[in-house]
Amino acid sequence: MIFRSLLSLLTALTAISVAADRPNVLFLAVDDMNDWLGCLETTPRAITPNIDRLAARGLNFSNAHTAGVFCAPSRAAIFSGQFASTTGCYTTATYFVDHPHIVPLQSSFARAGYNTYGAGKLFHHPAGAIDVRGWTEFFLRNQVQKETGWPLNSWSEETPFPDPFPASVYNRDEEVTGGLFLEWGAIPDEKEERMADTQRINWAVEQLQKIHEKPFFLACGIYAPHFPNYCPQKYFDLYNIEEIEAPPYKVDDLDDLPEKIKKIKTNRSRIHQRLESLGAVEEAILGYLACISYADAMMGRVLDALEASPYADNTIVVLWSDHGYHHGEKGDWGKHTLWERTSNVPFIWAGPGVAKGKKTDVTVSLIDMYPTFVEMCDLPEPFQALEGTSIAATLADPDLAEDRNIFLPHMNPGEFAIINREWRYIRYGKDGEELYDLKNDPNEWENLSSSPEMAGKMQEMDLLAPTEFANPGTKLNAKRDLLFDGETFRWMKPAPKPAKNNNK
Repeated sequence: MIFRSLLSLLTALTAISVAADRPNVLFLAVDDMNDWLGCLETTPRAITPNIDRLAARGLNFSNAHTAGVFCAPSRAAIFSGQFASTTGCYTTATYFVDHPHIVPLQSSFARAGYNTYGAGKLFHHPAGAIDVRGWTEFFLRNQVQKETGWPLNSWSEETPFPDPFPASVYNRDEEVTGGLFLEWGAIPDEKEERMADTQRINWAVEQLQKIHEKPFFLACGIYAPHFPNYCPQKYFDLYNIEEIEAPPYKVDDLDDLPEKIKKIKTNRSRIHQRLESLGAVEEAILGYLACISYADAMMGRVLDALEASPYADNTIVVLWSDHGYHHGEKGDWGKHTLWERTSNVPFIWAGPGVAKGKKTDVTVSLIDMYPTFVEMCDLPEPFQALEGTSIAATLADPDLAEDRNIFLPHMNPGEFAIINREWRYIRYGKDGEELYDLKNDPNEWENLSSSPEMAGKMQEMDLLAPTEFANPGTKLNAKRDLLFDGETFRWMKPAPKPAKNNNK
């Protein structure tokens, strides 16, 4: 028995040694989380001790930006390594249907000899949105998900809901519509383990407790703090609603926008106006802050498991949010914009090859992750051209990093932002422009696009955008086009439509 135990231990240590030739990757995603983290020192500020300690042992980017203005295009860009202007995924997630040659991030790890494990919201959450290729194992929390195209179904019959439901004053006494939009409420603490995100996190923890004979790419995404803002009562109790400070607002903030955009945003601003009329702005912010703290606690479970594992010293940890979130700034409540509140995201790296205890404001994009992993983990170059920039050198020594311009496509061809540390230029195709001096106007209250002195700056930044934009991706209908094959699925692609000229 002693001999067998020693042999088992030797086998495990040998496996860990072999797997240590290249770094493991722990890839942690949150949803709709803006920059209200303790380690980013913003106002309002969430209580995030676990994310803060990750930042303290790694590199914290304060000027990181999304690659798409809401869940589907952002995640499609991250996993494909290409912007919507190339794939057509302006509003869709299924780059792998129109472009089957694209090697997704997890498949690049698999091609390099990694085991790949996935759970939760890494891709968009509807049926058929997950790129199933290249996973050693992808966790789905119930059989129904496996048989219906892998939808996340974070809120379903077996998950806890607040009582009464609907819970928020915004929806009370009315039928809840829009996917539980602007719902918030507490769930009893004893039901925390039944929550979908908790189950996904617990599965990720279990993977870190196993012996891996190969290096691994472990990706886990949670839905929080995406609406509905439901989480255990203890996270609400962290905050005093009387002390919550709303972000700064400007009453006439929309007046200097291009006319078409002004009309759209004036209509959307009614959400915020209703919250103000109900006296519920701070209450809604409380629900969001509580769910950030719940997300932080879940991240803490995984980080604790990593620190207790044999992989603690040889694992790159990356934490990212798919995009930010407005809470009334510029009259908006949500995402989908080209402004700072949507684009700026938490982005933290730690582990081998990463500077410790550093913070930087150099401009980076989430699309930079794919080429960075290619360099740091010695992944084979994928078939598609990667449109991000490796930030491996910045991770190693952020003090030497120079600022750069990054590109952010919007929801239609020809609409985009160009962002750097000092400026944000926005173009809505032929529907107008915006320009903001971020050093002197961090709230983006003064659109300088009509100033003759700024014409040269706008032309300079406009030239940094692509000259051609892909047509929007194929609109797929799950009821019509999604085919089920046991516990997996595939799309039946409809006949293509005639191409349009989307030159800039």
